Order: sequence, then structure tokens, then C-alpha cells
Amino acid sequence: MRVWIIGLILLLSAAVAEAKVIVTDGDSLVVDGKKIRLIGIDSPEYDQECQKADKSIYLCGKEASKYMKAMVKQGLERGDKLSCTAEGKDRYKRSLSICKLGAVNLNEEMVRAGWAVTYRHDMYKGAESEAKEAQRGIWQGKFMCPELHRILKRYTKS
Repeated sequence: MRVWIIGLILLLSAAVAEAKVIVTDGDSLVVDGKKIRLIGIDSPEYDQECQKADKSIYLCGKEASKYMKAMVKQGLERGDKLSCTAEGKDRYKRSLSICKLGAVNLNEEMVRAGWAVTYRHDMYKGAESEAKEAQRGIWQGKFMCPELHRILKRYTKS
């Protein structure tokens, strides 16, 4: 009986540790079916184009998403646990959260890597300044602020 209980505990703890994580873009995740928007950051839209220093055009939204996917995959492969602290909900009913994978704050790391800008909060301004100075990610050239890109896209559809 005791062995059976220990086995059940191990099985349940393994199920809890292996949360299903889907990266939807550079600032959004789905964790066990729950939609999460990383608070304090804004990443380029998936179809958004940016310009490199050499003036060539690239899909910066796709690159931001790729960076987030790689970061999450590496963390989960290391055995890091994902924890998200909700600070409210957005108008789409997504949980506005700060997510950490082990010791890595995903929100801050996306800004520090240059694949997101700060958004409606100042908590990552230092990381943004660091990325801008080092010309990382979208800071390597010219880009439209993701929020403005969404607005323009909405109005050009009308």
C-alpha cells in the first residue's frame, strides 16, 4: 500500500511539473490551455517587418517569436519550472503575467534581448536601454512600435 501511495505521489508531481507550454508570439503564451500575455512588454506582431542597419527588411515579429520559443524550449529541457504571476486580465481575458522559467524572467529577457519594448510600465526600462545601446534585436535598425503597427494595420483594413 505504501509503495502504491509513493508511486501515485511521484506520478502526480511529474504531471504538475510538465506543464504544456505553447509560445504564440514574442509576448504571449498558452500554459495548460490558459492564455497569458506577458505584462510590461510589447513584442512585434508576427507578420511585422523591420529594417536592419544595412536597410534590408526582415520579419522581426517572427524572429521575436523564434527567440521566445528557443528560450522556453531550452529552459524546459534544462528542467526549469515555469511560474507565472498574474496581475490582472486584459480586454481579451488573457492573464497579464510576469513569467519566470527557473530564474529567468521571460518578460525582462525579451526586452533585454531586443525582441520587445517596454509597454505601459517602466519596470523593464533598464533592460530596454541596454538592448538599444547594444543594438540587439529590433534595435539593430528601424522599426515601428508594435502598438502603432497594430493601430495602422487596423485602420488600413477599414
